[in-house]
Amino acid sequence: MSAEVFSVFYQFADVFAFLILSAAGLAIVFGMMGVINMAHGEFIMCGAYVTVGLVNLGVPLAIAQILAALTAGLIGVLVEFLVVRRFYKRPLDSLLATWGLSLIVTQSMLLIVGSAVRGIGTPEGSFAIGGYTFSTYRLVLFACAVAVLAGLYIIFMKTRFGVISRATMQNAAMAKALGARTGRIYAISFGIGTGLAGLCGALYAPTMTLIPTMGATFVVESFVTVVIGGANVLLGTAPAAVLLAIIRMALNASYGQIIGQIGMLVAVILIIRVLPEGLSSVLVRRGR
Repeated sequence: MSAEVFSVFYQFADVFAFLILSAAGLAIVFGMMGVINMAHGEFIMCGAYVTVGLVNLGVPLAIAQILAALTAGLIGVLVEFLVVRRFYKRPLDSLLATWGLSLIVTQSMLLIVGSAVRGIGTPEGSFAIGGYTFSTYRLVLFACAVAVLAGLYIIFMKTRFGVISRATMQNAAMAKALGARTGRIYAISFGIGTGLAGLCGALYAPTMTLIPTMGATFVVESFVTVVIGGANVLLGTAPAAVLLAIIRMALNASYGQIIGQIGMLVAVILIIRVLPEGLSSVLVRRGR
């Protein structure tokens, strides 16, 4: 493989990993559960802060990242029980409630820890191919993104919990009548979504400057990836991320990151206009 070809793949993998890891949790909470979680970025921030805090206490990075994801997941279960559970049939109210939670968390973190926290540096070093130098950790992020996709597919498509969870989200009353503990299913599913958001923050913590508003960096990309993926988020999120990654990578290489961001959002508008039900609708029709 030539250095130029690998460079193109590396740029694609970097953007793809960012989109998948930032959108995976939201694909469950928003795409499957229908909760417009405006605090998604704050769960990502939670994962990043917990990771850095544990690493500074001497905990190995990988263990710190796992613990950070678990912490975000447990906080998510608590938030679901105290706040979100009351708004499953009221999506606009869930938007306002989670937006308020987002503001509270952001301002509280600003008061408690300040405007920035000392980072931990990117691990794993780098390697060279031809005249190009690449970060090894970026490939680790790509591998993690692929693993997250595989894990979500297995959990929600191949396990008993996944079947009951999807049934609950499609028709909670019928699932409850058949014996499903819908309250527990909602709490666990929301916890998985927020745990994945925390994992995203944990994985990107070594690559970013930690500030209380860092979650906003991920929110736009995560929402647009889930939205153009369509109703079947387990089927549509990955193709959506591939398409957006190709568009953004091409524009980044030619015109810079700002134009790449703008171009990606324009592409999202066009895709929604042409395919209002998202990419998954096309894949479902072709699979019949």
